[in-house]
Amino acid sequence: MISVNDFKTGLTIEVDNGIWRVLDFQHVKPGKGAAFVRSKLRNLRTGAIQEKTFRGGEKVAKAQIDNNKMQYLYASGDQHVFMNTETYDQIELPEKQIEYELKFLRENMEVQIVMYQGETLGVDLPNTVELKVVATDPGIRGDTSSGGSKPATLETGLVVNVPLFVNVDDTLVVNTTEGGSYVSRAQ
Repeated sequence: MISVNDFKTGLTIEVDNGIWRVLDFQHVKPGKGAAFVRSKLRNLRTGAIQEKTFRGGEKVAKAQIDNNKMQYLYASGDQHVFMNTETYDQIELPEKQIEYELKFLRENMEVQIVMYQGETLGVDLPNTVELKVVATDPGIRGDTSSGGSKPATLETGLVVNVPLFVNVDDTLVVNTTEGGSYVSRAQ
């Protein structure tokens, strides 16, 4: 058990028969009444985000989450196959369970698979990934890096807004935490 006063971003807890990751929290001490903790939680089974308020000092169960380093191999119908890089064991995850993450997954990419008591909860992506541009309008001479933006389709099918100087076959660094926003060109 852990006190809500000890919350940290990224902590995983068990609340209301669900496994939740703390995304954000705030300790509130009103002038009148008892202190409380306002938190923003993500359900690791469903991906739903919920705001929840706890009384100050309330105890919650800490969830023991295992992260296994695995390599994304291929898609087989609506199943996606991952292989443990140490034991070579393979697992399959249904497309609906990792729908968001598929926008950023390339074959042979290494990711963390999140597990709780033998149950696979999903894929934990790195904060940024490098993806190749497969389609975009050509840049026009005289375009500047501080100018406008245009849509670009990446190798996974993800469409992001990029600066006008980005061309087909460029490799981009894309932020995975904000729904897939352009960060920079890869070096």
